[in-house]
Amino acid sequence: MKTKTIVLVAHDNMKSDLGNWVAIHHKALAPHHLLCTGTTGKVVSNTLSERGLSEELQNITFLKSGPLGGDQQIGAKIAEGEVDVIIFFCDPMTAQPHDVDVKALMRIASVYNIPLALNIATADYVITSELFNSNYIPIKKDYNEYVNRITNR
Repeated sequence: MKTKTIVLVAHDNMKSDLGNWVAIHHKALAPHHLLCTGTTGKVVSNTLSERGLSEELQNITFLKSGPLGGDQQIGAKIAEGEVDVIIFFCDPMTAQPHDVDVKALMRIASVYNIPLALNIATADYVITSELFNSNYIPIKKDYNEYVNRITNR
């Protein structure tokens, strides 16, 4: 089984849901590297600590808070081939001041064909898929024709 890098992000009203989800799935997540935006990472860590699970999930890297550049840091890691899965619990009921950053993150995940779970149900499907613990390599679309067309103008 390949160790995966799993990004964990959540809008403010969804952070506790993500913390709870991680606690529920801590055994499945334990062998993998977790990458969190700053505030989300704190909530996840606190939830794990409160439940006595912090020892089981030690491989967590904290980035900047999303609005302070964390979303861009994740996007850069996706472009460098360093991300395998994104779990991003979005709040569909609240306008987000950094919505353009979130849309850019979703776009780059689509460009690089990275699994992107935006809610609990999809995250459950991803983590329980037989592909989750395999050496699955997503098919990457070849954008050379697009790049050549743009650069040869």
